Amino acid sequence: MRAIWKGAIAFGLVNVPVKVYSATEDHDISLHQVHNADGGRIRYQRRCEVCSQVIDYSDIEKAFEEDGRTVILSKDELKAIPAENSHEIEVVQFVPSEQLEPMMFEKSYYLEPDSKSPKAYVLLRRALEDTDRVAIVQFALREKTRLGALRIKDDVLVLQSLLWPDEVREANFPSLDASIKISAQERDMSAALVESMAADFDPAHFTDDYQVQLRQLIEAKLEQGDSLDTEETFGVEAGEGGKGEVIDLMEALKRSLDRKRGGGADAAVDAGGGDSGDEASGDDEEAAKPARKRAASKASETTSGEGKSGAAKSTAAKTSTAKTSTAKEGTAKSTAAKAGTTKSTADKSTAAKSTAAKSTAKPAAKTTTSKATATRARKPA
Repeated sequence: MRAIWKGAIAFGLVNVPVKVYSATEDHDISLHQVHNADGGRIRYQRRCEVCSQVIDYSDIEKAFEEDGRTVILSKDELKAIPAENSHEIEVVQFVPSEQLEPMMFEKSYYLEPDSKSPKAYVLLRRALEDTDRVAIVQFALREKTRLGALRIKDDVLVLQSLLWPDEVREANFPSLDASIKISAQERDMSAALVESMAADFDPAHFTDDYQVQLRQLIEAKLEQGDSLDTEETFGVEAGEGGKGEVIDLMEALKRSLDRKRGGGADAAVDAGGGDSGDEASGDDEEAAKPARKRAASKASETTSGEGKSGAAKSTAAKTSTAKTSTAKEGTAKSTAAKAGTTKSTADKSTAAKSTAAKSTAKPAAKTTTSKATATRARKPA
């Protein structure tokens, strides 16, 4: 354990130096909040409502607001309050333990002797044992003046902070004022039930079933490999002084879009525009495939009543085959060009590109272009 505070118990003229340790801890499994879509960590940021900037903890002060006015209190001003600077646990009374209302107990602390000789510590402990009383003390801890009870547990002095009287609410329930009649038989039966369940209290006999089952669930998911890489999803938590790093929202969105598009969204849009006859570069070949696939699919569904419809279907089918085999654009153009019987090499390439570019938006124009090209190809002969 690590001491959270150092001070001294003022027991009359006796001064007992002590170290203060938290006597309790939370055993609950710590769970984080994450995005259900990708497991990304959800963090809370200290953001100023005036300038909208994320503020470091070191730049945050406390303030009090009343009647539309706010008073800012700096850390130095708060530390200058006399009660805050006191490191004395002052004994003010010794009272019977049964007079303490359990509802007033707040948090417990162990006190360890902080001197070469623990004689004063042992003397105070013996005084509490011999008189069978509890010492009521006042002390300051974490910017609060507190009331406390000093008692003994296993030869160790324990300081239990108490709520102030005005912090305990009054139980005022009008429904309990109603007159309720309970028979003697009902009272006897309830007493018998209590007696049948009577036992000495042993905390070790009780377990937190929810935490046990939660741990079992976590371990089962780990064994099945149902987990994420913490570094990839949680990022780095912001620290004091701006030295930490928080995943930027815009950067996260940009990375998500790049992953979805595969780095070739622009090429896919250009290929599917219907007005551009430019061929995709070798690097953009994979990105342009979905657009060519849609163009080929529509071309294959369009049937022309004229004599050249067979050539158009052949061109679409060959273009689809070229996509599936992941061939380069040059190979696809060459395959598509085979649809013409007497076309020259240059004319065949031009017709294939024109057919691939305009197959989505203008299937009829494509057929006309193919006819005109074929006529031009036969003229020189």
